[in-house]
Amino acid sequence: MTVSGNLRKMNSNLVNGLAHYTLNLEKEGVPMNDFLGKELFFHFQNQINCVKCGRKTNKSFNSGYCYPCFRDAPENSPCVIRPEKCRAHLGEGRDMEWEKKNHLTEQYVYLSLTSSVKVGVTRNNQIPVRWIDQGAESGILLAKTPNRYEAGVIEAELKKHMSDKTSWQRMLKGESPDEVDLKHEKQKAFELFPEDSKMFYLKDQNEITQIEYPLNEVPVKVKSQKFDKFPQIGGTLTGIKGQYLIFDNQNVLNVRSMAGYLVELKA
Repeated sequence: MTVSGNLRKMNSNLVNGLAHYTLNLEKEGVPMNDFLGKELFFHFQNQINCVKCGRKTNKSFNSGYCYPCFRDAPENSPCVIRPEKCRAHLGEGRDMEWEKKNHLTEQYVYLSLTSSVKVGVTRNNQIPVRWIDQGAESGILLAKTPNRYEAGVIEAELKKHMSDKTSWQRMLKGESPDEVDLKHEKQKAFELFPEDSKMFYLKDQNEITQIEYPLNEVPVKVKSQKFDKFPQIGGTLTGIKGQYLIFDNQNVLNVRSMAGYLVELKA
């Protein structure tokens, strides 16, 4: 099989507890779980196109944007990283139509177990995709808010006491804490809620989502490769976790970070 196109973040879904991935190369959807244990190679075609406007760019910003779109597009607003900075509920934003669809909708605050217990925020239709994208082993819903700002207020307070980041190396090597009880962590987190945010707590939703990944083996060491330095990346696919493809040479490719790169895939 040989297909080509500009990379995009892999789509994912959960089927009977196992994460399934589809690689997006323009209109070609490649079911990546089918290639576990098989050889595949990506060949960079020396071209990057902005994932927003499509223009050619010599450098990619924030996983696939040309500089003008990085500077101006609503997808790159500061509140995407810092939800507590969102002002859409006040009628302010780079693109209010985009804000209505993405930030003025119900949002979840959650806890997930990746390299550690972390807190995060996502739209109500992004569970469990958000957890799969970050390589979480499990996740639990903590609060549901009417907009991104209210979710950000909760997250900002919890970040004072727990991480909101994932160590990708530890995540890929399966180095998460043992015997973590997310229900107990949820109860502890509620005690840290700002008083005005306690109304959003999901007291009766305590289901824990467990996630397994297509892994023939867990890597002992991992080395991330990018097309800027390695025009060919690949080998025998030994696993997929988060947005990472893991090869038998212990090299890994973060597909999301290479969005917009034009590649040819041979498998």
